[in-house]
Amino acid sequence: MSPSPFEYVSVLISIILGMGIAQLITGVSSIILRWDQVKVYWPHMVIILLVFVLHIQDWWATYELKTFTFWRLQTFLFIILYPVNLYFLARILFPVRWSGKDIDLKQFYFDNFRKIYLFVMILPLHSLIDNYFIGGYGFKEQAIQFLLLAILVVVVILNRKDEWIHKSLALLFLVICVTTFIVAWNNFLIT
Repeated sequence: MSPSPFEYVSVLISIILGMGIAQLITGVSSIILRWDQVKVYWPHMVIILLVFVLHIQDWWATYELKTFTFWRLQTFLFIILYPVNLYFLARILFPVRWSGKDIDLKQFYFDNFRKIYLFVMILPLHSLIDNYFIGGYGFKEQAIQFLLLAILVVVVILNRKDEWIHKSLALLFLVICVTTFIVAWNNFLIT
């Protein structure tokens, strides 16, 4: 028996998400292994946690695509951009080389936050387009995505390195994530 279209396309999505999760787990394991050599920065760790949650959330939301009876390559390419972007995020959240020296993740974060936020900006932008054309949501129903996108654009363009801004953003991202899980409790239900 041949697989359904959903089963066929979901395999590649799952592989890419699995690769991103492996990057995150490997990165956190590297931090744990070099605990005495690594100076952790909590806003950076919050972003790592949230990117992990976004990987799981995207995998979970992929199940909603089971109702698609016909697939076009163009639609699939658009949908797969989200997990590919998450993979890029998972990869750039950690230093390339860990050996032989102390690692200051605060310095790493501030050296790379514009790259990180650039890829984070793609997430709400992709969600806006996906939700509008595929999910059937209007733009008025997506105020949080617009807000996140606007905040991230301003921080990246202004290249602000004020620590209070980055700590506030990490907390804001965390609050939005937790609030979304609470408010949309039944939206994350597979029956």
